[in-house]
Amino acid sequence: MARGEVLEFEEYVRTRQDALLRSAHRLVSNPSDAQDLLQTALARTCGHWEDITDKRFADAYLRRVMINTRTEWWRARKLEEVPAEQLPDLPVEDSAERHADRALLLDALRALAPRQRRVVVLRHWEQMSTQETATALGMSTGTVKSVLHRALARLREELQARDPDARAPRREERKRCAA
Repeated sequence: MARGEVLEFEEYVRTRQDALLRSAHRLVSNPSDAQDLLQTALARTCGHWEDITDKRFADAYLRRVMINTRTEWWRARKLEEVPAEQLPDLPVEDSAERHADRALLLDALRALAPRQRRVVVLRHWEQMSTQETATALGMSTGTVKSVLHRALARLREELQARDPDARAPRREERKRCAA
């Protein structure tokens, strides 16, 4: 590589490094990995700079080198995986139960009076303070507290009435009390 070509490459890197770094960020999410990727691609390109006859395509050449380098890194990491004779028994989160709980709660909220429902939603769902809830609804903080207290008691009753698992122990408790 001639002295003029080295200066030309250095000038190219100085003027295009921000755009090239953005391209590297698109390939890898970690900022330090993106910088490493760009530096590796620049080092590989420097040795072949004279092979790029039309320098207008230097960005495309460097992007291709970055893509190839990223693919090499990905393959190298993949080879580091060691097969195990027995897979670990990891719990898998079942979102169906969470969705069922949410549906049950929304259904129980419908049993509340509109005023109670508004207080519960603002106070607990939207996580507003008592004062913010009172201001939003045009109530005093004392009113918000008492409405919320009654609404939560009503919600507990509704949820217990709708949950078959919660009803069984209560029946047994009533039978013992009656005996």
